[in-house]
Parts: sequence; C-alpha cells; structure tokens
Amino acid sequence: MRSDRRTCLLLTHSATLFTIVEADVTASSLRATRQLVTGLIGRELRREELPAGTFGDLGQQEVLLAKTADRSVLGCMNDMAFRCEHAIADAGGLARTDLAGLNRSLRRNINSARGYCPPIELTARRLAV
Repeated sequence: MRSDRRTCLLLTHSATLFTIVEADVTASSLRATRQLVTGLIGRELRREELPAGTFGDLGQQEVLLAKTADRSVLGCMNDMAFRCEHAIADAGGLARTDLAGLNRSLRRNINSARGYCPPIELTARRLAV
C-alpha cells in the first residue's frame, strides 16, 4: 500500500484479522522480515495490553510475508486498505495521521469473514483457549 508516495505495510493475522499498518517501510527493513514483523507485532500487542505470547513465541516461529490464498482474508485486507486510505486523507495526509489510533480502530472493526466479530475479540479468545 502506498500513501503520500511512501510505502506502507499492511499485516493481517489470517485467523483473527489482527491488523497492523506501518508507514515508511523500506526495502532494507523488509529484508530483515522476522525482525520487522515480530517488532511490529510486539509493539501492537503491548498497545493493546495483550501478552507477548498471544500468537505464540514469535522468536521460535517461522515468519512469512505472503499473499493470502484465502479470498475472505484478501477481501478484508482490501477493505482495511481502503479504510486506511480514507483515514489518511481525512487526517490531511500520512504525516498527520495517528497511526496508533488507526491500527486500534482497524482491530475494532467488524468483519463478515470472521462472524462479524472484531479482530481484537478474536485475538483475546486465543488467550482463553
């Protein structure tokens, strides 16, 4: 995703649709995929006051960035990207956008692909199992 000629990364956990948008992602940071992704996930879990192990031990798991084969996840990601574009435009550009607030709102948006349950609730349910 691009905004204001800056590259943005949209990450989505396929089971919960827990989503993270990060601005100014560079090619060099993408080469260190594990470090970038685990850092972003850790930061957003802290912001949501969720345990670091919510998605398992990220240091021990293989981290893959890939296109999804699940059309429902792809549809949700397209909706989230569209929502991001509008939020950024409404804020007056990427520099004026509260990305922490945008990330928080994405995780509270209901998605039909997961039974109209917000991603933050689906993520919290993982902890109860």
